[in-house]
Amino acid sequence: MRTAKAAVLTAYQAPLEIREFPLNEDLGPGEALARVEMAGICGTDVHLWKGELPIPVPVILGHESAGTIHKLGPGLERDWTGQELRAGDRVVWASSIVCGECYYCRIKRTPTRCLKRKAYGISYCCEEAPHLRGGYSEWILLRPGSSIFRLPDEVSFASIVGAGCALNTALHGIERIGIDRGDTVVVQGAGPVGLAALAVAIASGAGKTILVGGPAHRLKMAVEFGADAVVSLEDYPEAEARRQAVLRETGEHGADVVLECVGHPSAVPEGMELCRDGGRYLVLGQYANAGNVEFNPHVITRKQLTVMGSWAFEARHVWGAVEFLAGSARWRQLFEKQVTHRFSLDQADEALATVRRLEAGKAVILP
Repeated sequence: MRTAKAAVLTAYQAPLEIREFPLNEDLGPGEALARVEMAGICGTDVHLWKGELPIPVPVILGHESAGTIHKLGPGLERDWTGQELRAGDRVVWASSIVCGECYYCRIKRTPTRCLKRKAYGISYCCEEAPHLRGGYSEWILLRPGSSIFRLPDEVSFASIVGAGCALNTALHGIERIGIDRGDTVVVQGAGPVGLAALAVAIASGAGKTILVGGPAHRLKMAVEFGADAVVSLEDYPEAEARRQAVLRETGEHGADVVLECVGHPSAVPEGMELCRDGGRYLVLGQYANAGNVEFNPHVITRKQLTVMGSWAFEARHVWGAVEFLAGSARWRQLFEKQVTHRFSLDQADEALATVRRLEAGKAVILP
């Protein structure tokens, strides 16, 4: 039997290890075997490495990946959209699978909160067969029921992975909170989620966009994406100074919509103060349990805020991301440009460390 190399998280805050696993090509009904061509290092991977979400270890990380179909199991003939699927097709897949039968899937139509939801690169202990359930690997075995999407010719691996799960997440969150044409939108955070949210806000018709974050190389990318103004954490190290800077950019009222894309709890009470009275606040970046923070709920009542959370995304948002990129050469080029650091699989631990240090736009592994 052939083997496949993968980068494995063996313990929280431990270096990733390169291990080999058996590569079983005898596929069951509905399964697919894909060669991983590019795997993104997500900020959530950093949270997982820190131990801020309980996951089984050892685990092959990597939940934002794309690759080439090598073999299809019996009965798997079409992708999620109904297009014919063949060996050799370039594809991306939704990172999670939901049951479609539980209380949240069927009754409340909130499948991101599926009671049996499992995600590649997060939920599967790699000591258990079939082992290869994460993107930091030469190969991935996709479960029956996986949402697979054939990529249009114009959508490169670099653009779809450069956008990563951030674009899917932003599409889901902004769908929930809503952006009206002409709205003033503040984005907190200049990482992949922040830039994706900025892109979706602009495409949704925002009248003015302001991004609050850092470091400088990410703010430069935000301006290239189309932000009308940026507020630098370096120039404005205190929250009150940042609030005053945002007020100056919004005619002293604050923003219609504020999108929190930081992932640090302290951003939340600060972000509420950036909203105008009657504004809307979306908590999008708090995917992992990074701890508690104090805030005064009087801010919510005094400002009559609508505060909403958004968790992950559905398969339809992955297709939305593919269409978003397929429909605009500009967005494709910008998300490709986000891929600033490329690593081999043997350098996976260095790739993850680079993201932890905020040195990359988007770091990827090329297995």
